[in-house]
Amino acid sequence: MNGRQRRRLLADLYRAALKGVDPRERVARALAEPEVRDALRGAREVGVFAVGKAAAGMLRGARGFASRGLAILPRGFPYPALSGVEVAYASHPEPDRSSLAAARQALAFFESFGPPDVILCLVSGGASSLLALPRRGLTLSQKRSAVARLAARGASILDVNRLRTRLSAVKGGRLGCATRARLVTLVLSDVPGNRPRAVGSGPTIRGRKRDLVRVVGSNATGLAAAAREARRLGLSPLFVRARLSGEARKAGVRFARRAKRLRSGEAILAGGETTVRLAPGSGRGGRSLELALWAAVELDGEAGLTVLAAGSDGRDGGSEAAGAFVDGTTVSRAVRRGLDPSAALRRHSSDLFFRRLGDLLETGPTGTNVADWAFAVRL
Repeated sequence: MNGRQRRRLLADLYRAALKGVDPRERVARALAEPEVRDALRGAREVGVFAVGKAAAGMLRGARGFASRGLAILPRGFPYPALSGVEVAYASHPEPDRSSLAAARQALAFFESFGPPDVILCLVSGGASSLLALPRRGLTLSQKRSAVARLAARGASILDVNRLRTRLSAVKGGRLGCATRARLVTLVLSDVPGNRPRAVGSGPTIRGRKRDLVRVVGSNATGLAAAAREARRLGLSPLFVRARLSGEARKAGVRFARRAKRLRSGEAILAGGETTVRLAPGSGRGGRSLELALWAAVELDGEAGLTVLAAGSDGRDGGSEAAGAFVDGTTVSRAVRRGLDPSAALRRHSSDLFFRRLGDLLETGPTGTNVADWAFAVRL
């Protein structure tokens, strides 16, 4: 099997992982559970609130369960019209005035329901930026600067979301506290440990006994689907025990070294979220692209092995691509074209590097968000 065929196979695994965390299917499955259905039954009115990169798909899964609703989506994300659901677009990955307006609109929506009512809350990654209302005495600019400084130091998403919560008037359950209605929250998780309060900084997780919270899908759900597809294709899938975490450069090297131990017909699957320490004047790229480039350096000269690192949402950081393919020829092909992998890594300009090589995986927004995946196959 040649490199092009291995790429197609890895792309099949990526698509299978995406299908495994399809927001519509995951929500529909959760709503079929007796405990969830009982929580919605008997309410005077059921409203639906959806926020995050997977909001549109999650809403489709909840069609027919609510009388009216509000959806907050990132700008540019497609949304099929649903009767009774108002849609607002806000900024991602950095909040702006539209994020303030969306947060205020969400507060008004929650305040419109009372004790006999239930609000079905559909929360996915990206909600932290889409709902951004600083706590009293703090400006949006100050909040953005504090979060940016922490993220630039390579902080994990959990640490970043903790800071966002401390600085927010809607995160950490504060949006949920704007209503006396019962809350049923279904979460599509993009964070380690799948803690609902950490996803989108937990705007509706307020800790009341009457409330119900369910995680309906996660990074591991997608990996399990990819493993099933690998077996269907005749491969032996192996899971990397440790999640993708820490700095992308170290994770990329670790993953590549593990991949080099693969035997023919084996594939390894890993998921998680790494970090990148940005320097002033950094170029365009993201966690997955940087992980892939470090892996390419480690794989230089290795035959019969290909790696794909990609974000589940279809956009990797500042890049419009989901991720990139690398193998033992990546570095030598780059050098022949006058590209310097070391310089690209120093400048964090992995998007341009892979774009010139034609090695990007470009999917557009996938409509879901469960962090990142890395796959490798030897054939």
